[in-house]
Amino acid sequence: MDYLEIANSLPLWFAAGFAVILVLLQAFLFVKKSLNAGSKMGLTDDQMKSAIRSSALSSIGPSLAILAGMISLLVAIGGPLSWMRLSFIGSVMFELMAAGFGTEALGIKLGSEGMNGLAFANAVWTMTLGAVGWLLFTGLFTSKMDKLRNTLAGGKEKLIPIISTSAMLGAFAYLNAGRILAFDKGTIALITGAMVMTILIKLANKAHILWIKEWALAISMFSGMFVAVVF
Repeated sequence: MDYLEIANSLPLWFAAGFAVILVLLQAFLFVKKSLNAGSKMGLTDDQMKSAIRSSALSSIGPSLAILAGMISLLVAIGGPLSWMRLSFIGSVMFELMAAGFGTEALGIKLGSEGMNGLAFANAVWTMTLGAVGWLLFTGLFTSKMDKLRNTLAGGKEKLIPIISTSAMLGAFAYLNAGRILAFDKGTIALITGAMVMTILIKLANKAHILWIKEWALAISMFSGMFVAVVF
């Protein structure tokens, strides 16, 4: 039997669908708790609606980028697991790398003619176990992160937003560093996206146009991809 018949089988669609429903339920609970917390903090309905709209619009760019990359994952491991894994993790690069490690342990290249049911199962196990560490860490230590942040700030509240911003900049800088040094299409996409984002943010601040800020991420991402593909 072709392994893709297993990978795209109805039982796997049901299993993946159940997992995705849990993700949607979790998102619903987070939104509900956030709205309740916002009300207790004194935020107005307009402020909370604006935050929800901005978050939804900002997610369009990354989501469409993931959808585009999902095609390569679909070809390799089928629809159900691609749908489930990207609903959980959202990193096409990690999933492809993990699946590749799983099949290469058997001497088989991911998506090649030599792929079989055993290689597919090995890929699935590698993808799943490779993400367990993230889940365990967030489950065990998320509640302690606020205490750690305050400890790093030395009790100085003004330092907390600076530390948080620095951590985010460091994380994104680490992800982009490889692209800067590669001098390939990824480098072009990175530089173009950064330039477009800078222009849009400056324009939004100068003209006080909120929707530009909301769409800036999506516009800059697709501008970078478009320029990289064309040139």
